[in-house]
Amino acid sequence: MSLDSPRLLTTLRDPADVAFRGIARGGGIIVLAIMSLVGAFLGFRAWQALSVAGFSFLTEEAWEPDSGKFGIAAVLVGTVLIALVAVIIAVPLALGTALYITEYAPIKIRQFLIGLVDLMAAIPSVVYGLWGFFFLQGNITPISRWISSTFGWIPIFAVDGADPQDPLASVTVYTSSTFIAGIVVAFMISPIITSIMREVFAQAPLGEREGALALGSTRWGMIRSVVLPFGRGGMIGGTMLGLGRALGETIAVYMIISPVFVIQPHILQNGANSVSSLIALRYGEATEFGTSALMAAGLTLFAMTLVINFGASAVVARSRSGESS
Repeated sequence: MSLDSPRLLTTLRDPADVAFRGIARGGGIIVLAIMSLVGAFLGFRAWQALSVAGFSFLTEEAWEPDSGKFGIAAVLVGTVLIALVAVIIAVPLALGTALYITEYAPIKIRQFLIGLVDLMAAIPSVVYGLWGFFFLQGNITPISRWISSTFGWIPIFAVDGADPQDPLASVTVYTSSTFIAGIVVAFMISPIITSIMREVFAQAPLGEREGALALGSTRWGMIRSVVLPFGRGGMIGGTMLGLGRALGETIAVYMIISPVFVIQPHILQNGANSVSSLIALRYGEATEFGTSALMAAGLTLFAMTLVINFGASAVVARSRSGESS
């Protein structure tokens, strides 16, 4: 070997590191394989219905598979609206809760609050559904009525058949709505988003926190200039994770909504629908072809969730926590 040739370096890896790398790589491959198998299974079962419906499967509002007239336009819009309402309500609530736990809560009760939030994430969805049906719905309809009366000139808050000038008008037009279902789902996804945000905020560099305070910053100024920039990636990731669960929530939404198979853009009005609730509602009575149509609806929801998660990963990759703090 000549004196000008580079020296070869050999890295001796610890057996524990080699084992950990193999386990982590194997776990990732297994997850991708299972996800691919789920997609392939849904695609295979949905092919019969998709070959009959074609592109109209995405534009048709009615759901009558056995008569050849079926599509997910109405339920897809309902799914997106319920998820958006849930995220709009849950993200500010989760952000405030996470900041309070990490920045303001006394140390003596901090662990209790963390455990309480984690416990809320473990509550079954059927419990949230029962709470929404028996308690929330009766108490939220006056608020729905006020929003409709005040902001009814905005199309999304309008309610067909409601008379805001009549105090004795029936409130049933405000029940089983997208708004109520969205609130229930918001309370379901808030603990998950809170936990992720709290973990990220707690990792903000202590030196930068103390430096901001030493330069005369207020507590909120320190949070705004250090904690929030550092936790941007976690905030986006937690929000997208909550959105993914909101899109696929079934039982709680199924217990609240009154299914309709027309596009319902009025979130305060009676009647809503979602893809997951459609599958739960019609699966037991579906024929072979109807089951194929339901699988096609499930495939659409599966693909939509994947797109959202991949988009969230791209956003998080461009806004890594701490890069601007």
